Amino acid sequence: MIARRLTIWAALALTTWLGANSTSQAAETESEKTKAPDAAETASKAADAETSTIEMLLKLIDVGPYEVPNLVLQKDHNYAFSATDVEPFRHVTPFKEHFLEQMEYTGPGRAHPEPKHLDTVKLGFIGPIMATVSVATGGKSHEEVLGVAMLRGARLAIEHANQHGGYLKRGIPFELVISNDNGLWGASGNEIIKLAYKDKVWAILGTIDGANSHIAIRVALKAEITMMNSGDTDPTFIETNIPWVFRCIGDDRQQSYLLVDYLYRKLGYTRVGIIRASNRYGRFGVREIMDGSRRLGKPVVLEMAYQVGGEDFSLQIERLKAADVEAIVHWGDAEDGAVILNQMRALGLEQPFFACDRCVSDEFLKIAGENAEGVMGTYPWNPQREDAVLEAFQQAYRRQYNAEPDTYAAHAYDGMNMLIWAIQTAGLNRAKIRDVLAHRPNAYKGATGEIPLSACLDDLGKVFLTRVENGRWKFYSRAELDIPRGTIAPRDRVTRKTVPVE
Repeated sequence: MIARRLTIWAALALTTWLGANSTSQAAETESEKTKAPDAAETASKAADAETSTIEMLLKLIDVGPYEVPNLVLQKDHNYAFSATDVEPFRHVTPFKEHFLEQMEYTGPGRAHPEPKHLDTVKLGFIGPIMATVSVATGGKSHEEVLGVAMLRGARLAIEHANQHGGYLKRGIPFELVISNDNGLWGASGNEIIKLAYKDKVWAILGTIDGANSHIAIRVALKAEITMMNSGDTDPTFIETNIPWVFRCIGDDRQQSYLLVDYLYRKLGYTRVGIIRASNRYGRFGVREIMDGSRRLGKPVVLEMAYQVGGEDFSLQIERLKAADVEAIVHWGDAEDGAVILNQMRALGLEQPFFACDRCVSDEFLKIAGENAEGVMGTYPWNPQREDAVLEAFQQAYRRQYNAEPDTYAAHAYDGMNMLIWAIQTAGLNRAKIRDVLAHRPNAYKGATGEIPLSACLDDLGKVFLTRVENGRWKFYSRAELDIPRGTIAPRDRVTRKTVPVE
């Protein structure tokens, strides 16, 4: 009876943890209260189907130490919604195309029994929350503000879960175990070891820096523990083929595809310049813009790198000016981006300015001032949409921290809730926690919107563009800006006909 009740709860929790609390209910609109009977009946049938699917999944993964569950592996027809005209070597039919079939975990962990004596259910957090110095992050740490926001979101998810009874099967609370990601590769790996073996957490959320995240997930692979990433947008993060790794935020590949379509297919630019941070975030962030531009026959005219936290960007700006670019794309932190924009305008460059999601912040608006008007940026979600779950999260975050939640807080909140959902559904078994996350029947619906996972367990949710209008960021979808996109082939490259080179 208890197991049945828990699986039903798990199916309903696919919408969100917060959907059951009073704040969310208060935000419910009158139209939602008066839904037509047929709509209510459809929703009820969908919930029953989800419950049945989850129950079936739990039966399949209940195997012995020498058995591998017979799970259906997800197969995608296309990698990351890539249009055929931006695919690499598109005129060639490959022998094998990677990242389209879900990785399988064949180890023995599913047979481990749940511990008998526990006071709390521990979940790990690793992120840059203290200032450090590291070559990996571009010198002096500059990500701790982002890490603190991520920690706040994760902590809020834990508190909400405990308010609703904690770990329901045992009636014990969840506990957040916090580690600092100090920007050193070896230290990041050591922190994962500490969380997995000494603190004995059941899953880990983190981190932000791309280089450190790559190290962390390789250690998580050896420790066989689920790691949910909510802050690293490096496209290569998920291309490691590690079955324990998940990401709940839209990456730079998805955001770059949208920006490339806007720059070339919508606006018709032919000469675009890039100025980026001289670190992994900047280097990997613009790769798809560089590649997509070249494949569309409009290669980036000039790419200039700068030292993070610099004061004088005149060299880079003068060279962009001499290159006679029509538009400029910046990839780096908000402070650097705003200073660069101000110096560009002071030196007479009036070209449209496009920025990455890290620049979409109040800090950028404050530093850039009037120069920020009209600036456009990419963003992995829409924080201005009308949504009861989002509104409840924003209100709770404001009450708790007296601040507005940013993208790092919101995605950490969703990522931690996904881990909690998996634990409530699968119980305290690391392999089964991984299984239910990897084989969810539907997209997770959280504060940041729907989070559908690809075959390589990456977030394939919608991404957006945002523009500064009257001193505020306003968010737009592809449809709202009427941005065309290239043809997305319905079949994988191995089995479809070769796309001719135009």
